[in-house]
Amino acid sequence: MATPSPVRRRVAQPFGAGVLAAAASVMLLAVACSPNGFPTRETQEPATPVATVPSAADTVAAVATASAPAPHATSPPETSAAPRDCSPRAAPAELDFDTAAVPLSIEISRALYECADEVGLGFARDPATALTLTAHGIRGPMLLIESWSAADAMDEIRRLAPERIIAAGFSEQILELRLAGYAVEQVPVDPEAALPVADVPHERVLVVGDASQAAVIGAVGSQIGATAVAVTGDLRALAAPERQVLRDAVHVEIHTDLGPDAEWQLEVIRRGDELPGGGLLVFGPDGSRRIVALYGHPTTSQLGVLGEQNPDDGVERLRTIAEGYDADGREVVLAFEIIATVASAQAGRDGDYSNETAHDVIRPWIETAAANDMYVVLDLQSGRTDFLTQAKQYEEFLRLPHVGLALDPEWRLKPGQVHLRQIGTVDAAEINQVSAWLADLVRSEALPQKLLLLHQFRFSMITNRELIETPPELAVMIHMDGQGPLNTKYTTWDALLGLPDADRYYWGWKNFYDEDSPTATAPQVLALTPSPLFVSYQ
Repeated sequence: MATPSPVRRRVAQPFGAGVLAAAASVMLLAVACSPNGFPTRETQEPATPVATVPSAADTVAAVATASAPAPHATSPPETSAAPRDCSPRAAPAELDFDTAAVPLSIEISRALYECADEVGLGFARDPATALTLTAHGIRGPMLLIESWSAADAMDEIRRLAPERIIAAGFSEQILELRLAGYAVEQVPVDPEAALPVADVPHERVLVVGDASQAAVIGAVGSQIGATAVAVTGDLRALAAPERQVLRDAVHVEIHTDLGPDAEWQLEVIRRGDELPGGGLLVFGPDGSRRIVALYGHPTTSQLGVLGEQNPDDGVERLRTIAEGYDADGREVVLAFEIIATVASAQAGRDGDYSNETAHDVIRPWIETAAANDMYVVLDLQSGRTDFLTQAKQYEEFLRLPHVGLALDPEWRLKPGQVHLRQIGTVDAAEINQVSAWLADLVRSEALPQKLLLLHQFRFSMITNRELIETPPELAVMIHMDGQGPLNTKYTTWDALLGLPDADRYYWGWKNFYDEDSPTATAPQVLALTPSPLFVSYQ
């Protein structure tokens, strides 16, 4: 922060009417008593020759002319010698909080002060002046003006009758003209001035659409424990300090048009649940986060590397696997991608060719993930039943902020089909049923955004892909999970991304230890375009 230059102190002392009248009386008396007819001087300055002696009428007329106030000048009211108590009152609970800086400053002043020892004065259109005054510290209200011709602020200064005005952002000449008769302390504007960090939660926080407006409201509102936050889009994309301000505030008011999702997004912030790594958006507001995952089933190593160890050892193994995935500056979050329903060669009791994993088998992995600030993705291989039916069986876990969902169309069968005789397929309409249900769950529970991951390595696996909905409650991702020679996988990647709807989704990549030849390294994965934000290992 820049060091402000020393405070300049100045007292404006005009030739007021009372002083001039007294001067006129003394002059008349001197004229009458002086042997030469001129006023007697007590200084050693040489007398200025005067051709004629002014009459009393001329002197009084001159006094009257000199005592006329400058246009638009604010003169102090007559004050008594009695001591004043200018301590601020408690702010009334029903105070109507205007987001316009000038009426807000006056409204707070009238609500808190009968009089003032000091008044801060700055221009409403310059946030740095208001922040400078706040940092300087004022024993009284802060008043802001848009124009010197506006009467409200000047009337408020006369009402308060301050002993001193602390002004920032005005020229000395303007202050001498407009504040004649007041003791004025002029402070230089500090362009680095900022609001101090509040020691206690704010009583009121206003959400506005402009950063300058937020700074001014924060400076003025600090007198009553209020501040403002500037937002122009998704509230969940706010940085951690701003989210904390909104979360801790007693009352929050939205004073800008952020669309129909604003109230729900504010509720998400106020609830306080955040994603592993912090924040409320799966990949961050600008795609600055990457997830690296172990894939498989908890009870077997035949379906992926996740089942080759217990949850705690899985965390340690994953930390080693994830090394290098932050080379492009993205934050890395670890995850378990757990196959919750497993494609089966047998129809089973329900005839859906899919075995549902018991909750008690999955729960330890979810709890371990939470303890280690990790994400979890529950993977569905639904067979002949629909994805939504199976997703609802794991609603208990999907209500948690760190658990997302994956749909694997490879294992979605049509009536009469069995696994491994064809690659499965799902239409966008069925995916949208899942996304609508999951989005409603996120909204009703005020949860952070959830990942909805869609496996694909053939065009036929997802029909009408361009019709997939991407609601703000979900981060919808296409996960290229084909296996084989690396060059073949690159070709599949480019083909899937070549469709016109590709930019509507986030993109992920899967590495196979046994089936790929060779398994891509972290630098090779990061060299893909776009860079994958979800990388899993099977």
